[in-house]
Amino acid sequence: MGRLEGKYALITGGTSGIGFETARQFLAEGATVAITGRNQAALLAAQHTLGNVHIFRSDAGDIGQQTELSEHLAQWWPRLDVLYVNAGDVTHRPLQNWDEATYDKLMNTNLKGPFFLIQALLPLLSNPSSVIVCGSVSAHIGLAQSNVYAASKAAILSLARTLSGELHPKGIRVNGLSPGPTETPALGKLGNGATEETLREEIRALVPAGRLGTALELAKAAVFLASDESAFMVGSELLIDGGVRNL
Repeated sequence: MGRLEGKYALITGGTSGIGFETARQFLAEGATVAITGRNQAALLAAQHTLGNVHIFRSDAGDIGQQTELSEHLAQWWPRLDVLYVNAGDVTHRPLQNWDEATYDKLMNTNLKGPFFLIQALLPLLSNPSSVIVCGSVSAHIGLAQSNVYAASKAAILSLARTLSGELHPKGIRVNGLSPGPTETPALGKLGNGATEETLREEIRALVPAGRLGTALELAKAAVFLASDESAFMVGSELLIDGGVRNL
């Protein structure tokens, strides 16, 4: 019997990288899974590879679409046992290169959208249920050009703690899963002007473990947080970072 047998799980940003691999692992553990993404072609490709997974086109930063997603899930499923808020904007750039529109886009995707998604899904979340928000080791270190991104991740990790205090009486626990440098397609989207390979080498040099993490390693951690094995974790953060936080 799988560790997530009988559970209904939603993963935002599930078409590639950590979200995609987490969907694969959730399915392998017996969960019924839905994923979201902004690109319909990418959603269809993910569904083709994963098999029996529900797909829903949704922009994580669009507040109205969070309500639509909740309404659709309520039609498909009797409840929601696991929510993994994984979709994110990873833009990195120097302070002087930010403008209001880019700032708002990142914050809408990484903080405002997730907040209102959890609000919209509240009537569907079961007792007990697990909400996992995607943090980052960047929330704990002073990495140059991570300014707005790191602030958004610090904020959502704080949200995991405060919402746990509010929602735990309803059987809903909220925890953060914080990756360190991880080998995913998002690595090439940081937007700081470096070539992807140069950037990869610079990031690898920051990791005491001497390598980047893998999507599978993060997905396995997400399985733990989604499962009943982590029932005593409430408002906590699971940091999978190769030792970066300890620098």
